[in-house]
Amino acid sequence: MSRMKKYISIFLACAILFPMASCALKEDASVIVSPYDFFETPAQIRAALNGCYDPLNRIHDLRYYIAIEGSTDLAITNHSAQPDARFDINPARPGSATNTWQYGYYGVRYCLSTIAGIHRSSLSEAEKMPFEAEARILLSYYYYVLTSFFGDVPFYEDYVENEDDMLRIAQIGRMSAVETRNTLIEELKLFVPSLPQVRTHDQEFNSCGAAMGWMMIAKMAAWNKQWDDVITACEHLVEIYGDLNQYDYNDVMFRNKNTPESIFEINHEWEEGGIDYYTPSSLAISAIVMPYPRTSGTAIYDGVTISELGDKSTCYRPVAPTTYMKSNLASTKTYPDDVRRPINMVSSWEGKNFNTTWMGPKFWCPDVYYNHDRNNYKIFRYADALLLLAEAWCEKADYSKSIDYLNRVRSRAHILPYVFVSEVKLRGEIRDERARELFGEWGRKYDLVRWGIWYDQVVAFNTYTEAMKNIRPCHEYYPIPDVQCARSGRVLTNPEYDKYNLSAE
Repeated sequence: MSRMKKYISIFLACAILFPMASCALKEDASVIVSPYDFFETPAQIRAALNGCYDPLNRIHDLRYYIAIEGSTDLAITNHSAQPDARFDINPARPGSATNTWQYGYYGVRYCLSTIAGIHRSSLSEAEKMPFEAEARILLSYYYYVLTSFFGDVPFYEDYVENEDDMLRIAQIGRMSAVETRNTLIEELKLFVPSLPQVRTHDQEFNSCGAAMGWMMIAKMAAWNKQWDDVITACEHLVEIYGDLNQYDYNDVMFRNKNTPESIFEINHEWEEGGIDYYTPSSLAISAIVMPYPRTSGTAIYDGVTISELGDKSTCYRPVAPTTYMKSNLASTKTYPDDVRRPINMVSSWEGKNFNTTWMGPKFWCPDVYYNHDRNNYKIFRYADALLLLAEAWCEKADYSKSIDYLNRVRSRAHILPYVFVSEVKLRGEIRDERARELFGEWGRKYDLVRWGIWYDQVVAFNTYTEAMKNIRPCHEYYPIPDVQCARSGRVLTNPEYDKYNLSAE
């Protein structure tokens, strides 16, 4: 996140997006701009849009990462006390659901407030359109997270202006996630084609443009099994991004920021003695993706010196690849030349063996200072879109097209092309390729849930004993926190958790 974005966002949160709330800073009220007088220049609209990005950092933290990556079939957080790692989750003890719900809906409110301001603006429709499109793309992402994480959630697109609006919205119950996604898809279709058709890397400030818009359509359509929409959206991304082989897989490392293949990243910046890391530092994922333990006062991790990590890092109980991931899906015997394995996971470093296999340098933050992880977090990449195309064409029974897109990803990874055997095997291979290509990139649980195999896969391959004691099929989606259910007057409920007598705890 740029310095400009941070400073303007702080102002915006106090002065514009929450006009009824007081700001803790003592300022001359005469210079605070009313939200009804704002949005009159492109610079003012850009300031408002920058504020819409801020909740992203509060969602994408250590707990959320464990929930969707570190407690799956591919990775575990063994011996962790985090409830998300142990599936010690219920409405009264909701783990990462608290932040995801709160900041997901903050993001929704910020976007809707900005859209309302853009509509009030006296700028021309041509000037306003790209800004509204960006706000709607961000809005779709917040709802994508909410529906993927909780399932059916309240959906609204009204500007929250006063307490009556807040009360009305607070009493909205669960609504169909499928219908929410369909509404957002149709809205994006009205805006995204009119935007410059360029990569996110080529957007000013790496902001959400056409590439992110097409990806959001594809992601939501895949959840809804609307394969024609997946294909149309991803084919636009193929036109924008071109040949995957031009993008070096080494660039997927989180330390490499806003790289050409990226479609969406969570941006971070931290300088010692300067601007602090924006996600709460105690919840940075750098602390759970390094070899463990670190010998105090040294750069020795699990008995091996890793000078690039330095001697000041904070290490918690780490996320680590499961046996299923390291010995089956990404086996060195089956895929000896796969360029992704040494980036995704490591069993040794500079010729010295660890005691086990750890998350690889893709996730490490060089010279990390305690918890202040300055890496960007990769959320969506072009390879993801190609694998969605492979999946969509497989579901439409055009296996030659499916295999073509699958093999584009395999080609860059230096593994042999897939040869058709059957529809079932092709579907399985696409899913396995997503595991190898996108390992640790904030999406594994969502894939498993939308495929309908989350519970079976996790029970079969997650070996954390405490997690297996607690896991229930209802954990497929997180519960809406009980505090939110109470605020809604119990309009919001968790019926799936009721089935397992977990709501009363």
